[in-house]
Amino acid sequence: MSNVVVLFSGQGAQKVGMGQDLADAYPVVKELFAKADAALGYSLTDIMFNGPDEELTKTSRCQPALYVHGLACLAVLKEKLPSLKPVATAGLSLGEFTAHTLAGTFDFETGLKIVEQRGLFMGEACDATDGAMAAMIGGSEEDVAKLAADCDVDVANFNTIGQIVISGDEAGIDKAVAGAKAAGVRMGKKLNVAGAYHSRLMQSAQDKLAGVLADAELSEPAIPVICNFAARAVEGPDDIKSMLEQQVTGSVRWTASMQKLIAEGNTTFLELGPGKVLAGLMGRIDKSVTVISVDDLASLEAAVEALS
Repeated sequence: MSNVVVLFSGQGAQKVGMGQDLADAYPVVKELFAKADAALGYSLTDIMFNGPDEELTKTSRCQPALYVHGLACLAVLKEKLPSLKPVATAGLSLGEFTAHTLAGTFDFETGLKIVEQRGLFMGEACDATDGAMAAMIGGSEEDVAKLAADCDVDVANFNTIGQIVISGDEAGIDKAVAGAKAAGVRMGKKLNVAGAYHSRLMQSAQDKLAGVLADAELSEPAIPVICNFAARAVEGPDDIKSMLEQQVTGSVRWTASMQKLIAEGNTTFLELGPGKVLAGLMGRIDKSVTVISVDDLASLEAAVEALS
């Protein structure tokens, strides 16, 4: 089956035990995980399989873990379904890097090293700032954007219709949560995160990542990669670097990205990563499309059957 769009999970989807059953069952996964551990110089897979949860949740750990896990799911699917040729790909925040590896923009190790450094830089930015995030449920994009501006914070994620995440310094986020109802938003809920991702408080991480990307060898993607920042397909290495940089402090326009792919006639999506987060978001964006989620042995076997 070739008319499939592949989507990759973002930070927050990670869970202890991720990938272990796949590694036990498939040599191709075991090999990929060994390659990741060797490239990183420590056992990422030990943290993925055994935790503890607070170690896996660290930005510097969960970003490479999700990258490797998504590509491990892809490797098995390719082995089981040689005819599977995705027509486009996208990923939520960190997942955009995984999507680029699928598309051949960079190889597995290059992408892994970039992702490792991105996670480290974002972790440093979290430690250096007093940041927070909150989900705004049941508000329009306009109302949430106005509330964010009034509280001097940024709009981080347009996740799905009626679920928008804001990000910035803790005082501003607390003010926005307290003022949500008055601003026409049904509910504001603070999130349990390490810092203010996709906000101006990540500027130091963006600047450092720009330096890493400037030195990276990038190829033209073999299939369209939809970027979070502009909700469009990227074109050429300079555009890719710019979009991946700006995504660190910019808004993730996930709703618009999915609507673009659906408008182009895509109806079957494959989510690779733990927890079915993207399937849940898609259910709010457009119920008419199919999302097949893969994160473990059982869901992989079900996906193979569905796509055969």
